Amino acid sequence: MVVGFKTALMVVTLAAFSPLVQQSFAQKPEGSVKVTQITGLPGVKNNTGGVLTVEGGSLHFSHGATKVDLAAASVADVVTGGDSQRAIHGTMGSVGLMAAPYGSGRFLSLFRTKMDTLTIQYHDADDGLHGAIFTMPVGKADEIKKKLLAQGARTSVPEEAANTAPAAKEQKQ
Repeated sequence: MVVGFKTALMVVTLAAFSPLVQQSFAQKPEGSVKVTQITGLPGVKNNTGGVLTVEGGSLHFSHGATKVDLAAASVADVVTGGDSQRAIHGTMGSVGLMAAPYGSGRFLSLFRTKMDTLTIQYHDADDGLHGAIFTMPVGKADEIKKKLLAQGARTSVPEEAANTAPAAKEQKQ
């Protein structure tokens, strides 16, 4: 009787936790990135976490049953946080950091390195212009931007300018 009770207890426990185990071992599609959609996607609440992938000529965002697909060709502009920092951290960015009181500029700049951002502008079916902002782990925004550009998206920051800006800054030092 005791062996039967222990066996039954183990079976019930395994059955109760099996959905959790199956989800944790489920593989994400290759190239998918966990992101937070800050704002901008239709039908998705602000600050919603999900998975972002670029494949088949589209940008896919999914969160549970909510799925949003944007054609890469409809993306009018793709800008990463690194692109913005290169534009801002020119002369004006350095002056702004020095002008912040009591070294708070240096302190605030630490937060920008903890995550990466991706901002896109896209046209809907009626040719209306919209924007969406995503945050993600550092380095992932550049990967997504390259994939989107390869599949027909456009950007206001050419890849050559993005790659040469840090090199020019290093040569000055």
